[in-house]
Amino acid sequence: MRLVGPALVVGVVSSLLFLALSAVAERLLHVLWHGLPEWLGLDGGSAWWTLLMLTVVGLVTGLIEWKIPYGPDPATRDLVSPPLPVRVLPGMALAACVMLAGGPSLGPENPIISINIGLAVALGARFAIAGQVWAGLAIAGTIGALFGTPVAAALMLSEAPAGPDAPPLWDRLFAPLVAAGAGAFTAQLFAGHGLALKTGDYVGGKFGDVLVAAAVAAVGALLGIAAVYAFPHVHRLFHRVAGAVPRLTLAGIVLGLLGMLGGQITLFKGLSEMQTLVGHAAAYTAGALALVLVVKVAALVISGAASFVGGHIFPGVFIGAALGLLAHALIPAVSATLAIASGILGVVLALTQQGWVSVFTALAVVPDLDLLPIVCLAVLPVWLLVAGRPAMLIKE
Repeated sequence: MRLVGPALVVGVVSSLLFLALSAVAERLLHVLWHGLPEWLGLDGGSAWWTLLMLTVVGLVTGLIEWKIPYGPDPATRDLVSPPLPVRVLPGMALAACVMLAGGPSLGPENPIISINIGLAVALGARFAIAGQVWAGLAIAGTIGALFGTPVAAALMLSEAPAGPDAPPLWDRLFAPLVAAGAGAFTAQLFAGHGLALKTGDYVGGKFGDVLVAAAVAAVGALLGIAAVYAFPHVHRLFHRVAGAVPRLTLAGIVLGLLGMLGGQITLFKGLSEMQTLVGHAAAYTAGALALVLVVKVAALVISGAASFVGGHIFPGVFIGAALGLLAHALIPAVSATLAIASGILGVVLALTQQGWVSVFTALAVVPDLDLLPIVCLAVLPVWLLVAGRPAMLIKE
């Protein structure tokens, strides 16, 4: 119980820092993609503006890495990694804002979790509470804010290994769950933050739906596995370029060309773009959806491998949703709601190697309880497909 107070404080502060980072990035995004081209009399939605912006964002991120170091290569850091020294956190926050506003296909989860862990451990060092406890509270609070619910944090922490003398699971989860609840409530209070799509109610429950869900999830997992195995090769290729500025500028040019090919819907972290894609799905042919899907996968791999600061889960959610829409477009008898949830399940599972988080993410985006038993069954064969494979991470 002595951790309840610290958990509430860390949860609220973690959420507020996430909201502040997101607000700054959203404002910068509006300036770069709307205000600036309008002021210049140009079309911010044009392919050439996309190429220009991604090139400039790569250049600026390279300058930040060169002049304001933000720690180890982001491609080597997982969603939860050891605390970073406070001196590198401002550079990480700046690089994350530029990335989120500029268009690389990465999410905010990795940098904001690293920032919150670093601050919590540094500021909590003066109290008689272990650093790993502060880190756990920061992780839980941030995950709660990112997903808009404390359940995600509880599920993620339940996958953490426990020693032979570890206390019961509920005792271990109690304080992090308080932090996650505080973080989620703060995010909802100030931003109405959430992931849910409006896909229509799922009407099904047939045995064949389990097979369809497993098939779509398996295709999503294979896409994710392909991205994971390509990741170190692309990372090695980009890091042959000497210096952060030329490396990230080159990556920006490549991402800009991909953006010209797939459209601006394939840029950024992918959450609002996913809402747009699903809301206007009827305007996309199967071929157009396939193009969006391939471009987004390539953009995710290149953004991460070139060492832009960001995470893989949110772009993975977009990829899964696009795959689900493609499955529905190819076979209209397949429920779009079922296919989207299944696609997200498979892609996120391959990228993260975390089963509970993948199941939760699929159901958070498509919040239909009728899908719960189907998703829980579909994950079983897909887990066999991804188990033992590497995560999307560079091992140093």
